[in-house]
Amino acid sequence: MMTLISDRDAQKEPERVPIYEKVTLTIREAAEYSNIGINRLENMLRMPRCPFVLYVGKKKLVKRKEFEKFLSETIQL
Repeated sequence: MMTLISDRDAQKEPERVPIYEKVTLTIREAAEYSNIGINRLENMLRMPRCPFVLYVGKKKLVKRKEFEKFLSETIQL
């Protein structure tokens, strides 16, 4: 059985996944999520062997769980 997609269905915006459910984040999303500035995040992503950077071509994404772990281990209260 084949399902047809109407024009109205094709025009719907895709549902947005909440940031806390995403596997990877853009730098902008990571900045919003962590309240760390974009420039600081860029510097952190350039660290040698950064545990939370994922390269997709030239694009850098932030692995959310590894980023959370890194922050929890490095934050001093």
